[in-house]
Amino acid sequence: MAIEVPKTVVRGRARIGRRTKELVGELQPGEVAVIDHADLDRVAAEGLVAARPAAVINAAASISGRYPNVGPLLLAAAGIPLVDNVGSDVIDALTDGVEITIEGSILSAGGWSAAGVRQDMASLERSIESCRETLGDELDRFATNTLEHLRGEHRALLEPMAIPELGVDLAGRHALVVVRGHDYREDLGALRRGGYIAEVRPVLIGVDGGADALLELGRTPDIIVGDMDSVSERALRSGARLVVHAYPSGEAPGSARLDALDLDYALFAAPGTSEDIAMLLAYEGRAEIIVAVGTHSSMADFLDKGRSGMASTFLVRMKVGARLVDAKGVSRLYHSRVRKGDLFLLVVAALFALLVVTAISQPARLFLENLWNTLRLG
Repeated sequence: MAIEVPKTVVRGRARIGRRTKELVGELQPGEVAVIDHADLDRVAAEGLVAARPAAVINAAASISGRYPNVGPLLLAAAGIPLVDNVGSDVIDALTDGVEITIEGSILSAGGWSAAGVRQDMASLERSIESCRETLGDELDRFATNTLEHLRGEHRALLEPMAIPELGVDLAGRHALVVVRGHDYREDLGALRRGGYIAEVRPVLIGVDGGADALLELGRTPDIIVGDMDSVSERALRSGARLVVHAYPSGEAPGSARLDALDLDYALFAAPGTSEDIAMLLAYEGRAEIIVAVGTHSSMADFLDKGRSGMASTFLVRMKVGARLVDAKGVSRLYHSRVRKGDLFLLVVAALFALLVVTAISQPARLFLENLWNTLRLG
């Protein structure tokens, strides 16, 4: 008879958050993240991995079966225990700072206990494989819903739009639109190492948390666009122009936070996501090139995003057309160039240094005189 080896007991203080992207900003190494995040997406999982929690407890199913999301696999690969499907009661039952013990799939804190599903790499891979078998149905639903949104949104997005006056000149310049999405750190790092940001000096547009990504890089955003729900107060007070995403109905959720902080901002009303309106802002401002970092472009990205339809994203990319370039392409094609003026200054500096050495060094002067005489006699 096979003997089941008990799983390692994990203990840590709870850090609770219904919105994972907000929780990762507060989560400390060694704490237990308690989330309610169905279909844990890659970006949220990367944030959790970077925070180095002792474990993750999910009230929902990290893989529901709709599509093969890879977020939970990242936790497993990083060696972070994941307990799934605990139930929504866990969010209300626990409080921040309470000591949690996880033994196998059983959770306990004080007199409270609950059971979930302890996931590992093998169980997650089985779930992923099962998702692939039913992915066609999910794509059918996605396509149908997107077509329905297209009928209602195409006029608003494809016609010329009035953008707010920001005092930032975009005309004829490059605009770098940064979303805190897939591989954003690597892409920004590649752009910096290649010299693109320093030499081209694009207008820096941070989409919500993308503004903090720019600050981490040592750059201050020129414009911050979004619902202002996942951007730090430090970024909001950095001096960037603030543009709140307003919906066609007139609702602008992000304005409440900026009003409370007594910060000036402009409203930009358009359907779609915040990254969509950031691109529209650059396009309508007549930016020559729009370079995108961390934006959503694949089907998996759209499903991770959680919107039932992404019609606006399709339409915006149709509208901006050839002006839009992915950051990965820029980092591969752009390399720092030596300008003729810089080369001329380098040669002049070298000649000046040679003259100085010759003037003060007897051996050097004799060498040059002998060289000159040899050349003249030859």
